[in-house]
Amino acid sequence: MFKPVIRESGWSRSFVSSVFLLNMIVFAVTTTAVGRLYDRFGPRWIIMVSTFFISAGLVLTSFAHSAGQFLCFYGIIAAMGLAGTGVSLLSTVVSKSFDKWRGLAISLAISGSSVGAFVLTPALSLFAASHGWRASYFSLGITIFALNTLLALFAIKGDPRGLAIRTFGEAPDTGNQKAKERGPSLPLDRTPDSRFTRAVAMRSFLLLLVALFINGCGNYFNTSHYINFATDRGFSSLTAGSMMGWYGLLGLVGVLVAGPAADRIGCKTPLVAIFSLRFFLYLFILRYQNITSLYVFAILFGLTHLVTAPLTPMLVGRLFGLARMGFLTGVVNTIYFLGGGLFTFLGGVIFDKTGSYQSIFIIEAAIAATAVLCSSLIVEKRQGKEIAGSKILT
Repeated sequence: MFKPVIRESGWSRSFVSSVFLLNMIVFAVTTTAVGRLYDRFGPRWIIMVSTFFISAGLVLTSFAHSAGQFLCFYGIIAAMGLAGTGVSLLSTVVSKSFDKWRGLAISLAISGSSVGAFVLTPALSLFAASHGWRASYFSLGITIFALNTLLALFAIKGDPRGLAIRTFGEAPDTGNQKAKERGPSLPLDRTPDSRFTRAVAMRSFLLLLVALFINGCGNYFNTSHYINFATDRGFSSLTAGSMMGWYGLLGLVGVLVAGPAADRIGCKTPLVAIFSLRFFLYLFILRYQNITSLYVFAILFGLTHLVTAPLTPMLVGRLFGLARMGFLTGVVNTIYFLGGGLFTFLGGVIFDKTGSYQSIFIIEAAIAATAVLCSSLIVEKRQGKEIAGSKILT
């Protein structure tokens, strides 16, 4: 919708990017709050209330005629609903339902977003070209409300432990509550807790936060500006939409590989691999910008887009147990979405000042190299309940 909105309104890319920045800030802040509410109340009502906000925000956006209305409807109201309907909450819901094959289960659940991107991005590009961006936002808002409400009422059950239901893969005799909170599928080290192990866990958590911030910078810059970048190169909006459709579909492949891989080899190696690939992709797109290279970039970057979605709750669970997973994954995703909002905004500002996206690609390459270093320093060490309850995390 980026360029259609600009063509009708006359706003700059910087302003439209700032609306997305506001959307991401509100999204990021509410993500942590939603994580706490999920730990206390479960997912069903959170999904229903969040669905109301995101659907109302999108429908109201379709009627926006002033900058203030666009900021309010899309930047605030729609954003308030994203945290309770997105990948971060979904991965936490699924994570608590599986002790065996947790990574695979999270990957399968999240794969819906990749299929959605493959189908909806080209479809919405075509729909917006035929009927306008307002009709697109209105239709999307109504569709989300209808489908999410049905799913929340009839499909979402909540945390199995709170419903006295055994999780998938849980042995019949695992009745010890302490073991459940720590995560039966993730056997903990038997060594006593100490300041050293707390420090290792916290250092790894902070490194994960930096890596996920950089991950958000790359993901949301691409999903917000890549169609603009492609059309600036002279390709049609439908061709650019097709590129992003393939971007989304390859995200399906990446997430389906990442979860099972993490079950077998851990989370650290996939993190290092995706950021290394991104570093070389940024160098590639700086040098080659024809239709083939743009498709190659979109396909390979798309492969990395959702990889961290199953890895984040798994790694947090291994470091701190499952008792506070909603809150801690909320913190991680807050940082991730702040990075996404910041670089979406910077992309618009830099384009308005320089007339191209070259500088932002150089910056993205540099921070991708930083993420490789941070990921390689993470110590994927399982910790006990004592750390999950330590004051430093609350």
